[in-house]
Amino acid sequence: MQLYKFVLDGFLTSGSWVMWMIMFMLWAGMGIVAERVWYLFFTCGMGSGTFMSGVSKYLKTGEYEKAVKYASSQKTPLARSVVAILQNRGRGSKAVQKAVDEVFLTEAPKITRNLALIPVFANLATLIGLMGTIYGLMLCFDAVANVPVAQRAQALASGISMAMSSTLWGLLVAIPLITVHSVVAAKSDGIVQELDEKSTKLINLIEA
Repeated sequence: MQLYKFVLDGFLTSGSWVMWMIMFMLWAGMGIVAERVWYLFFTCGMGSGTFMSGVSKYLKTGEYEKAVKYASSQKTPLARSVVAILQNRGRGSKAVQKAVDEVFLTEAPKITRNLALIPVFANLATLIGLMGTIYGLMLCFDAVANVPVAQRAQALASGISMAMSSTLWGLLVAIPLITVHSVVAAKSDGIVQELDEKSTKLINLIEA
């Protein structure tokens, strides 16, 4: 609780604008994180094994149209790749590969979209916190030089509080964002690799 008190104290100083700038970085970063987590973990990342088992079941019995219909009912990048492969079967390996490449060109940017912005907001939070520290130190030096002796202690305390609170707040925002980014980026890479792997296996299966 003491930690949060130090942060809240920063919002009550003359440099509260720094704290609100860092807060904006937190909102922006977490907004992207929430959207990416929903898309990667819930829209793209769930049930791929079950989905491929369902496709394989139809392919083993030669029911390609049912396989296409089943895959079309799903809204994942893998499902779109499967549909492209099955719809272009019998047209030659070049046509199938071209269809898969088109899916990759469409879906890969969706999978990796906005991920690079998360560490940007984390770094900005850290840098803004550093800016707040410099501003707080400037307030301290100004207090020593210009504030009357009776008010100097209070002015120094306010400057030091601004300097420390802004750095602390910047780090409290940046560290979770960087940590979450590594998890989300790893999930994104895994989905792209899975899309490539399962698409290649399906191409080999139908051309065998």
